[in-house]
Amino acid sequence: RRAATASTKTDAPTEVLIVASRLKDYVKAVSGYNTSESVLGPLSEIVRQEVNKAVEKAREDGRKTVLGRDVSSR
Repeated sequence: RRAATASTKTDAPTEVLIVASRLKDYVKAVSGYNTSESVLGPLSEIVRQEVNKAVEKAREDGRKTVLGRDVSSR
């Protein structure tokens, strides 16, 4: 049995992390605007950056679980 290894940022998946229909519904509800599909990639990158920061905070605290307090509330 192979030991599990932590993923590195270089082998992390780069697919879209945002649920398009939910985002489009939200934007429409708060503004009446439509949402282009092209916004999904940049928003996914923002999510990845924030998750990477949260993972690092959990690691610094000696945990293997990312908690709400690890995520920046800006």
